[in-house]
Amino acid sequence: MDNILNLDRMPKELKLILELLKEGNEQYLEKYSEGLCRDIDWNLFIKLTLHHRVYPAINFKIKMLNADVVPTYVVQFLNRQYKRNTFQMLRLSAEMEKVSLLFSKHQIQTLFLKGPILAKCLYGDISLRTSSDLDFLIPIQDLAKAEDLLVSLGYEKDDYIHTVLNDWKWRHHHVTYIHPHTEIKLEIHWRLHPGPGKEPCFDELWKRKEKSSITSYPVYLLGTEDLFQFLVAHGARHGWSRLRWLIDIQQIVKRKIDWVKLYTLFTTYHNPYVGGQAIILASQLLNVRVEKKMKPLLISKRSQKLAQEAVFYLETMINLHTDSVPEYVSKYHSRHLFSLMSAQQKLFFTASLLHPYPEDAEMLPLPKKLHFLYFPLRPVLWAWRKTRKDELRKGRT
Repeated sequence: MDNILNLDRMPKELKLILELLKEGNEQYLEKYSEGLCRDIDWNLFIKLTLHHRVYPAINFKIKMLNADVVPTYVVQFLNRQYKRNTFQMLRLSAEMEKVSLLFSKHQIQTLFLKGPILAKCLYGDISLRTSSDLDFLIPIQDLAKAEDLLVSLGYEKDDYIHTVLNDWKWRHHHVTYIHPHTEIKLEIHWRLHPGPGKEPCFDELWKRKEKSSITSYPVYLLGTEDLFQFLVAHGARHGWSRLRWLIDIQQIVKRKIDWVKLYTLFTTYHNPYVGGQAIILASQLLNVRVEKKMKPLLISKRSQKLAQEAVFYLETMINLHTDSVPEYVSKYHSRHLFSLMSAQQKLFFTASLLHPYPEDAEMLPLPKKLHFLYFPLRPVLWAWRKTRKDELRKGRT
């Protein structure tokens, strides 16, 4: 695929990281080490490897550069981080097996989405991918039982979802639990993605599941095509702001994928253009080979446009998980998320705005039996809230 992305504003430190993450360029790295590392801000380089969660892979690839062009402290730092991550992944693996065994004994079907099971599936080695928690999907009717089981293990719920008229079931997709002593974090999902939106039901995903050999007790993950779509939708929703998610795409395309089946999944539950966006980014940034069977996801120039929009998140270290996201980033991200949607998803999203939000109940508390009044009052409460925000903004100015 020809170079179609404009990367002029991308920092040279990130371009070096991308060169290190590409496959099959060992001779290039060795031959052009001096030029690639000229005028590199190594402190920024380290920050970028941490931000993008790619230090396990960089720890190995940086050794392909000539030893005299990379400061010793950089190599030592990456090696320490790699060892620390290995221990973390081993801890998560043990906890994953414990949770899987407990849930299985109580007839809760469990699909692990990320964490060590994903590292083993895509990289063949749990030490080559980072993870801060365990994410798993269960049927929504088993949520209460699962919470009781986690509490019995000492976990405490970390976030409580505020809801009006049970909108949590489709607006949200997971709840978090943290163990106060081990500090291990678990995310129980009842949906793959936040709503509104259409996605496969749990039974459908369970039928296509794959078994992992990572632990002595059986643990399960999504089937290959479902996993590909999940990783693409998750990475796109976060603007591909961490390269780790794009490396997952680099790895999963090596697996045997039924691309016809995958295209059907995208057209049914998501948006083929987003699949094309992921392939273009992986091709342009990581040298992933674009094969003929991938072409149905690349037939529209809209995928190219979405891929270029995602470069914005790589030009600076944008962290969408913090509470202090700059306003210009927040506005850009809102527009980008809307551009990722299919026509059907845009319709669902627009309709969802008419459904009451918890903020409406906070502004005008009503008895539960009168909550239905939030529907006709929604436009008034929204306008009132916006007016108050504008006034507060003017006051700060």
